[in-house]
This record gives sequence, structure tokens and C-alpha cells, in this order.
Amino acid sequence: MQDLKRVSGLAIVLLVVVRISIGWQFLYEGLWKHDRLLTAKPWTSAGYLRNAQGPFRDTFRNMTGDFSDMQPDPNELGWLDYDKVTKHWDEWRDRFFDHYPDLTAGQKQRVDEALNGKKIFVADLKELPASVKFDDKDLFKAVSYDAEKKRLATPGKQHITPKEKQMLLDMAPVMEKPPVAQEAQNKINKAFHEAVGKLYARSARLSFKERLAVSLKADPDRAGKVYRSRDWRGEIVQDTRIGDIEKYKVLLKRYEKNLAKAEQQFQHEHLQKQWGELQQLRAELVGPVKALDTELRTQARELLTAEQVAIGPVPKGPSQAGRSDAMALYSLLILGALLILGLLTRPAAVAGAGMLLSFYLVWPPFSGVPVAPGPEHSFLINKNLIEVFALLAIAAMPTGSWFGLDGLFSRCWSCCCGKKKPSGSK
Repeated sequence: MQDLKRVSGLAIVLLVVVRISIGWQFLYEGLWKHDRLLTAKPWTSAGYLRNAQGPFRDTFRNMTGDFSDMQPDPNELGWLDYDKVTKHWDEWRDRFFDHYPDLTAGQKQRVDEALNGKKIFVADLKELPASVKFDDKDLFKAVSYDAEKKRLATPGKQHITPKEKQMLLDMAPVMEKPPVAQEAQNKINKAFHEAVGKLYARSARLSFKERLAVSLKADPDRAGKVYRSRDWRGEIVQDTRIGDIEKYKVLLKRYEKNLAKAEQQFQHEHLQKQWGELQQLRAELVGPVKALDTELRTQARELLTAEQVAIGPVPKGPSQAGRSDAMALYSLLILGALLILGLLTRPAAVAGAGMLLSFYLVWPPFSGVPVAPGPEHSFLINKNLIEVFALLAIAAMPTGSWFGLDGLFSRCWSCCCGKKKPSGSK
């Protein structure tokens, strides 16, 4: 359109209202997401991207991943890798210490002990019963008595078993009604029983890394197990029990292979059912690990004073998902503000259309693509694509000059830097 004077006043008002409305929706969505970042369950785009469908499925799914190696992790396999998770926790601990610089030595020690465990567990004991002998080094390698410091001790990585506890107690029997001559010894034995009980209870506390190892390495249902036995010829045979973690990985590969070959509608419907089962298995495997992660952070926050809590939560470390979240969040905030103010309106409208087009392509309503969950029913066109066209229409019209800072700056520029008529002209 060359002659903008032919645009009616009502059309101008409506186009400006549409621009401001879309800008407000962008800005409010960005502010809401920003506020959610400060909560115990921060907002993330990972779930949305992880469930992408259609021709750009892999592109969007590869924008997820929670670890600092910046590797895509759409299936959250990183949470099932002991080394990755422990490194993730170590990095979080370092950020926690840096974020709260006034932490006391005691607070830092308690956070580190919760993560890595105590170096030694102790229980005070003034005197060791004469009948207690630590001769069996294999059996009692976890327990020792320090006569100088007068305490029972066990290394932090060695945990007393119920069998060891009972054998210790049996070495110093306690009588309910001892003879007068044995009252003193019975009192010593009783103190020994109390110390053993305290030491056993304290050593039973596992650090978060130990609990993670139990979940990912020691649980036969999750991690699997290798059984060795001898056959009738006396030769060693090996039988492997596949755990749920390995089963999950195998099923993922099978699903991706079948998805690449699927052409008919019934094949996609069958794959959709398989995908639901995979997501249920993923939640069962990853859920407990993420629960440990949340528990660790909550336990650390509970150690903070009111002044330290006021500083705010620990910022996230670098990750693929964090990068995607930041792109979405700041795009919404910046583009929303520009559209409302009518500043750089045309570039902002084009950029906003591109952002919404990416949202549209995450799960497009194309033929052969599973229908997105929710009340909306679309084919080819949905509300995201309609907003894309609306923003392109705004970009094609000078709405920022009609009502916005673009018009103000344009008039100021014309007044200050515009061409002036020669002084002799009439």
C-alpha cells in the first residue's frame, strides 16, 4: 500500500491495539516465567521441547539437557549416569558457596557432609570393656576404639552392618540384676552398648552420593546384576539380569528405529502408545534421582539464616536446557516491551513472528503428526500461526509511527536533522 492516508482511523486503532495486545501477552508470559525461576520448582521449557513431534522433532529435542557438558539429553539419560549426576552436584555445591559468601565454616561443612558423607563417625565411650577384643580385622575393620580420645569410631565410608553390631554387643553382655561384685563391670558394658547403638545409628546415615550409588548401581531391579555359577562340568557360567535402566535404553533405540520407518496411521498410533509407556518408565527411573537432587538443595537451604535466604536462590549452572530457557524468556520480555512501546516495531514484530513460528514447529498440526494434547483441534493452522500472520501484518504497517516511540523519534529526527530550506526561498 503506497498511500497510507487511505487507511481508516478505525483500522489504525485496531492494528495498534493488536500490536499492544500481543506485546502485553509476550511481556506478561515472560514476567511469569521469570518469577517462576525463583521458586522451588522453577519454570523450564525442557518438558515442552522434549515432547516435540513432527519434522523438526530432533532439532527441538536436542535443545534439552540439564548438565554442564552442554550435550543434548532429550531422554534424561544423564540423570541415570552416576558420574554426571555427582559432577552436577559438585558444581552446584561450589555455586552455593559462591552465592552465599558469608556462610560459616559449620554451614559449609554440613553441606559438604550431606553430599559426600562424614569422614568419620564417633561415639563417646570412657572405657572399653575388657571382654571386647578387635582381633577379627576383617569383621571389625569398620570399628575401632581410640583410648586417647575415649571414643568408638568408624570411617565415613564404612558402615556398620547389623551383624557386626550384634557381635559387638555379644562381646559385652549386660545383666538386668548383676551380682554386687559385677555391678561396676556391668555398668561399663551398658555404656558400651549405648555407644555401639549411637555409632550404628550415625553410621547408617548415607550421604547423597551413597544413596545415588545405591539407586543407580546396587539396586538389581534398576541397575541389573550379573550372576556367576558353575555348570555340570564345573565351568563358570554368567547370567545377566537386565535392569530397568538398560531396558529403558533398549526400548528407546527400538522406538526411534520404528519411528523412522513409520508411515501408516496405525503405526503412529502404536508408537504413541509405546511413547507413553516409555515416559512412564522414564519417570519411574529419573524421578527418584531428581527427588534426591531436590532434597539436597532443600536441606542446604534449611541451613541458611534469614539474611542469607533474602539473597535469593542459587543460580543455575550452564546447560543446554538453560540456554533454551534463557532464549525464550528474554525474547518474550524484550519483544513484548518493544511492541508495547512501539519502539523498533517492525524488527520486533518480525522477530516475534519468528519466535512464535518456532513454537508452532515444535508440535505442528500436520498430517501424520500425532495430535497435541489439549482442547484445541487444528489442521495446518493453529493459534500460534495466526499470531505469526498478525505480527507480519503489523511489521508491514507503520504502527509504531502511528502510536509509539518510533513516531516520536522520527519526528525528533526530522526536526533536528531534517533538511532546512534556504534562507532566501519563499
